[in-house]
Amino acid sequence: QVELVESGGGLVQAGGSLRLSCEAAGRFFRFNAMAWYRQAPGKQRELVASITSAGSTNYADSVKGRFTISRDSAKKRVYLQMSSLKPEDTARYYCYSQPTWGQGTQVTVSS
Repeated sequence: QVELVESGGGLVQAGGSLRLSCEAAGRFFRFNAMAWYRQAPGKQRELVASITSAGSTNYADSVKGRFTISRDSAKKRVYLQMSSLKPEDTARYYCYSQPTWGQGTQVTVSS
């Protein structure tokens, strides 16, 4: 069984930066793709960014050029570096590696 634990969320002013971390525990295979999703109140959960074991990345159009996903497979961690944050980035951010979801970490961007 795999467990994903996120950290690094918080309150930040618009234009600021945050770095989210997700650590996998348990029977996690380093070849698994990993991703970050987010869900704002009243909205559907959406893909923010994903990364394969080979390092190929994919981003939502809304975060391209501002967010960077990376991974440290040896440490079973994935990161999301978020810069130039906007109030519309406010959401709960979830780490995902099929079929497991983390519990999420809240990111709030004030204007």
